[in-house]
Amino acid sequence: MIEARNLHKRFGKKVTAVEDVSFTAEDGVITGLLGPNGAGKTTTMRMLYTLVRPDRGTALVDGVDVVQRPQEARRALGVLPDARGLYPRLTAREHARYYGELHGLSGAALDKRVDELLDLLDMRDIADRRTEGFSQGQRVKVALARALVHGPRNVLLDEPTNGLDVMSTRSVRTLLRRLKDEGRCVVFSSHVMQEVAALCDRIVVVAHGRVVADGTPDALRASTGKDSLEEAFVATIGTDQGLMQ
Repeated sequence: MIEARNLHKRFGKKVTAVEDVSFTAEDGVITGLLGPNGAGKTTTMRMLYTLVRPDRGTALVDGVDVVQRPQEARRALGVLPDARGLYPRLTAREHARYYGELHGLSGAALDKRVDELLDLLDMRDIADRRTEGFSQGQRVKVALARALVHGPRNVLLDEPTNGLDVMSTRSVRTLLRRLKDEGRCVVFSSHVMQEVAALCDRIVVVAHGRVVADGTPDALRASTGKDSLEEAFVATIGTDQGLMQ
């Protein structure tokens, strides 16, 4: 489970990226973090996975404070950041092995886990190719393998289907549903309403650095009186209405 409690982050004297963000993402649930550009989604995600230190507030991963015990929190997290950050001269397999070793895996256990991910993500054909020149979809698959190699209970994905073709998008959707069925906590940010409607059990809408809606897709539609999730989202960020229950 991932918890954000009154997170606040300012950059310099003029830019407040996150004003006051609080929500809980539960195990066995896919939680979507939505908001317009500049709303604070990515900064919130970065605070949750220890890349950015909050100025105020608390972030917990399975009850572990990410500021006070960052290493312990990282062990329980699998992260797909907005910048995929691949090493161009490493192969897909080497990326997964390298991150597995960083998390303490080795020997037969690591080999088995890497092989499982190559099959799960349909990466056998690119497993031993250097990632330089990979397509966007191939890069995302490698980054996902890297994020999941240690079997984390909590997964944070920033725009996981951004720039993907139809087949790659379907593969990512299948993976997210599998993680949910395994009882993992899944949080992802997206601008694609179709993606959110297809996957999310719960939606947290952020605008101007604050949570303006938090609930199920049906609750969001009902609270705005809109039939489509896209129209409900627009109505929510346009009116900055209060939290849904």
